[in-house]
Amino acid sequence: MLDGIVIKSLKRRVDERGFFVELMRSDWKELLRDEDSVQANLSMSYPGVIRAWHRHLKGQSDNFIVLKGALKICAYDEKAQELDEIISNDLEPKIVKIPGHYWHGFKVISNEPALLLYFVNKLYNYENPDEERRPWNDPTVTPRLVNGRSDDPRVNEPWDWNYPPYK
Repeated sequence: MLDGIVIKSLKRRVDERGFFVELMRSDWKELLRDEDSVQANLSMSYPGVIRAWHRHLKGQSDNFIVLKGALKICAYDEKAQELDEIISNDLEPKIVKIPGHYWHGFKVISNEPALLLYFVNKLYNYENPDEERRPWNDPTVTPRLVNGRSDDPRVNEPWDWNYPPYK
């Protein structure tokens, strides 16, 4: 994984009434380090929707939790030309922490809309947002490593969010 990306599995406690999951705790230091979550956001996206690429250069980190559906979440370090691809869904709850300086985004890969809850460590500033954007199909996003591997067939090619699985 790229430095600073953390994946934390969440424990689902099931009984005859349903289930309970802790989504965020201030004592999860391996995830939060010295950051506090100051804002929670909820995003709904339809099947096949790609929301990419963006980054935060003023210190924002995002902590993604898929509540419904499935996402392919990607983070790209343009200096190292490394890309991490993480599949997250509602069946195996986890938090995916993305340091904001990486270009990041996601694609809905489920056949149903996806709900994404995310906690951030900086309040959104409407007048001066900490957000830089580029198109989802930007041909300059060309990783030389994907998930730490140079033998992935997608390396040294513009990132294709729609590359079929198991090709």
